[in-house]
Amino acid sequence: MWKKILAFIFGEPVQPQLPERVRLAIDDQQFQAEILIGWVQLVLVVFFTALYTIAPKTSEGTAFTPVPYALALYFLFTVMRLFLAYQRILPRWFLMGSIVVDIGLLMVLMWSFHLQYEQPAPFYLKAPTLLYVFIFVSLRTLRYESIYVIAAGTAAAVGWLVLVWYAVDNMTPESGVTRDYVLYLTSNRILIGAEVDKIISIILVTIVLSVAQVRARRLLMRSVTDATVAHDLSRFVSPEIADQITTADHAIQPGDGEVKTATIMFCDIEGFTGISERMAPAELIQTLNEYFEAVSHVVDRHQGVITQFQGDAMLISFNTARPDPDHAANAVRTAIGIQRIVSRMRFGPGIVLPTRCGINTGELISGAVGTRERLLFTVFGDEVNIAARLEQLNKEYGTYILATEQTIVAAGETFASRPIGNVTVRGRTTPVNVYTIEVPEAAAESAS
Repeated sequence: MWKKILAFIFGEPVQPQLPERVRLAIDDQQFQAEILIGWVQLVLVVFFTALYTIAPKTSEGTAFTPVPYALALYFLFTVMRLFLAYQRILPRWFLMGSIVVDIGLLMVLMWSFHLQYEQPAPFYLKAPTLLYVFIFVSLRTLRYESIYVIAAGTAAAVGWLVLVWYAVDNMTPESGVTRDYVLYLTSNRILIGAEVDKIISIILVTIVLSVAQVRARRLLMRSVTDATVAHDLSRFVSPEIADQITTADHAIQPGDGEVKTATIMFCDIEGFTGISERMAPAELIQTLNEYFEAVSHVVDRHQGVITQFQGDAMLISFNTARPDPDHAANAVRTAIGIQRIVSRMRFGPGIVLPTRCGINTGELISGAVGTRERLLFTVFGDEVNIAARLEQLNKEYGTYILATEQTIVAAGETFASRPIGNVTVRGRTTPVNVYTIEVPEAAAESAS
């Protein structure tokens, strides 16, 4: 029952042990918040100084004028703290001490009013400067740690209690305790109830802000954790697909998809099985990473999206997750670009990785498939299967790029192509017109 009550008040608890990267992200937010607090306080002290400078002085002739000294001291202290915040060297003990200094300087400033204006001690209890206490307490909410809010509120409540005690202890005949509210407002009399109300107000505001702070911190920790996880997971899918998932109006369900005309390309490294047999696992991974890095730049340059990695193979889509009206031509450009890359580059221990590509254009479904617990965002349909079969068909014709007639027509550009003929690909009874895309002679020779 108590857990439910605490969860209702403070929000759902978060895991006590956060991953290091999450903790560092939260710490970075804390330092940014401390810099913001420093700037706000600097603006406040400059504002106070300007206000004091231009305001008429009703205490002219008084020898004791501590306000300029207090403002100067607080200005220097604020500048020093802001400098340390930028340097990221603000230990907890220093922050706690600075909060006490903030409140202490304010209390001393109010205490000095009865001396500056040559009035009995209870005079300062009427000072509206007390309202600045709430500014200092609320400023600490910019940092997501309620301990500092509690410290500021506690220091303020204790400080005002000390001022009340001092005023009572230094009463004069004309500044005694009263129960008359009007007399309290129009004289230097002390109304104990009014001072207790002020202390209770400080405590209640502190409690409310602390609860809000705990709730905000828990929400921050969950948000940073979720954002970090989302960023990490986005590396396992394309940024375009990750954007679709995170900006969807509702949680994506199995079967959610969109029917559209798009172009699909399958790429596979020629003879990769034999290559992998001759390499150590670590060397193989390094080689593949270098290869994928080089190819992905070509894909991205031509508006493609790598939808899946399948071993050494890639499924690349155009006009699915990323809108592209020129998808067919861009797919052909990507295939040619890949041939140029693999012809001139050496990967891993200096090996050539010739790559075969199969391209097809048609109507397909782009969306999520799987279960409610595990989804795969991909493309599926007969047109996808044709592209996969064309990639494999390169072996039979000794080619490196095969594309259907639909792709050649949709591309709308004159690419150097040669018809292969009406081919029945594996798994289909209806033949398709297939073309091979010619690449620059130097690239073709190197790739072969």
